[in-house]
Amino acid sequence: MSAVHESRRRSGPTVARGSTRPTSRDVAQAAGVSQAAVSLVLGDKWRGRVSEATAERVREAARDLGYRPNLAARNLRLGRTRTVLLVVPALTTELFAGVYTGAARVAAEHGFGVVLYPSPEGIGPARDPFASAQAALDGVIASSMAADALTAISGEALPLVMLDSDPAGSLGAATVNLDIADGVRQVVEHLLSLGHRRFLHFAADVPSWTFEVRSRELASRLAAVPGTSVSTARSPISIEGAVPAAVAALSAPGPHPTAVVCDDDLLAAGVYKAARRLGLRIPDDLSVTGLDDLALATAIDPELTTVRLDAELFGERGMRALLAVLEGREPESGDIPVRLVERASTAPPR
Repeated sequence: MSAVHESRRRSGPTVARGSTRPTSRDVAQAAGVSQAAVSLVLGDKWRGRVSEATAERVREAARDLGYRPNLAARNLRLGRTRTVLLVVPALTTELFAGVYTGAARVAAEHGFGVVLYPSPEGIGPARDPFASAQAALDGVIASSMAADALTAISGEALPLVMLDSDPAGSLGAATVNLDIADGVRQVVEHLLSLGHRRFLHFAADVPSWTFEVRSRELASRLAAVPGTSVSTARSPISIEGAVPAAVAALSAPGPHPTAVVCDDDLLAAGVYKAARRLGLRIPDDLSVTGLDDLALATAIDPELTTVRLDAELFGERGMRALLAVLEGREPESGDIPVRLVERASTAPPR
């Protein structure tokens, strides 16, 4: 035990009179060093400037005194606010609630805060949430479905990470994606193994890269299997909007599909209601799959076969990527795995 620590152990930490919290001056006095040395050690810039023994003495003094740096003052000096904006569409809010939770968890570990900003119209332009985004923010994490909102907040001039965005043409310095293509592959293989050959793709009527991936992957997978067919119907991402679109698609002339592949669990719920109106039973007359694995997936009857997305990990990876960009490092590569959850909404066709 060091002499400094032994002395403090006997007499207790000494804090400057009148102070409400220990300061760097208190740490310097307790460790017997200058305030400059304290700043170097606690800013992790001491190597080559002070000895290892001195650095340990400063850290020990700071721990014993319960010293915490004044982040507001430090951020003012560095020109940083340690605030990140998470821009998401106002739709599929349950998924993006998980994204926010994951991002905020990692941000808190690094002394950052996350402001959630849903685009008011769901997708498309949005009003600037700050008088000056560049002055108020250190960086932006944005879903591709809300990318147009970046123009309003001057996001293109800030460090930026895009979620669900084309790596080859993204606005951001980095992209973080779920392996949606593999999720569609798992859905197709599951339905084909049950014997389905006539498919309806119930697609989200949203101009977004992630939905384009689903459409392309489904078409290419089925094109490789002789005797299969797929038609497409589009719908807003809401149960209310999905019902009439699904009724029209399922009652259209010609051979009817035996399986409906939905871009989202909300669309699948709309298909459930449409099927009931048309006298179709799930899965006896129609198999249905979703994508997201929202709480809704186990609330509807029969429970929905869907692709589980790890929303919190998605948010964590997005925040870690932004931290890497801010620090000049290369973000972690590779898409986040997804998994098909088989439930009672799929069965062999009649």
